[in-house]
Amino acid sequence: MKLEDKLFLVRFQPDKTSHLHIVEGDICLKQCKEKPCTFFCPAKVYEWHDTEERIQTAYEGCLECGTCWIGCPYDNIDWSHPRGGFGVMYKFG
Repeated sequence: MKLEDKLFLVRFQPDKTSHLHIVEGDICLKQCKEKPCTFFCPAKVYEWHDTEERIQTAYEGCLECGTCWIGCPYDNIDWSHPRGGFGVMYKFG
């Protein structure tokens, strides 16, 4: 089974406010050339937009694994758990 098929089984209760924040946009723009968050997130929550020159986060699909929080080489991602009752709901535990 492909990752995309497995992710389809996961359900989310998104909050109105994000639990993921880029601390300093200039760090992503000027220092972080490779943008690792755009490829190490298993849910593909982070996407670089060339025209806007910024990272966009789709927090609604976050798996809450913490990979971005640990993996950002500049500690530029502020990650916290969503409020109670919101976030990811795994269908099979």
